Amino acid sequence: MAIAKASKAMRFFFFNTAVFILIGIWLTGFDKVHWFLYIVPGFFLFAAAVGICPGLIITQKIFGKD
Repeated sequence: MAIAKASKAMRFFFFNTAVFILIGIWLTGFDKVHWFLYIVPGFFLFAAAVGICPGLIITQKIFGKD
């Protein structure tokens, strides 16, 4: 089974989205935001750094590869 690798454009999108979410959390206040909101930027930063996107892997398992 081949691991779904994110392209450079997708990695850049993941990084930018994670940064904007974290800026929103910072502006709201770290103590006022629920811990669950940190999961999405965490996954996005992981995908941007490593290039392995768990969302792509799950989507390919559900819908198959194109």
